[in-house]
Amino acid sequence: MANVATKAVSKVETLDRNDRKVREGVVVSDKMDKTVVVLIRSKQMHPLYKKTINKSKRLKAHDENNECGIGDTVEIVETRKLSKDKCWRVSKIIEKAK
Repeated sequence: MANVATKAVSKVETLDRNDRKVREGVVVSDKMDKTVVVLIRSKQMHPLYKKTINKSKRLKAHDENNECGIGDTVEIVETRKLSKDKCWRVSKIIEKAK
């Protein structure tokens, strides 16, 4: 009976661990070794004036094989801290730049 309880607990822990943030953006720099800078764009409504505001954020992501180039659309996933600024990793390249 205790074995069943430990299996249930371990399954809950793995579900929590896989709840990682996923973002989609465009690579704006690939000059660093195994690192790319990804620009994430979003739209947000102003609370008072109801005008749409464009927001952008630049995130550094780990690119293990240096496959990404400038202009590529990529999907990045949250991961453990890899360096001072880098806590994202490139999961897949959605579209290569032309």
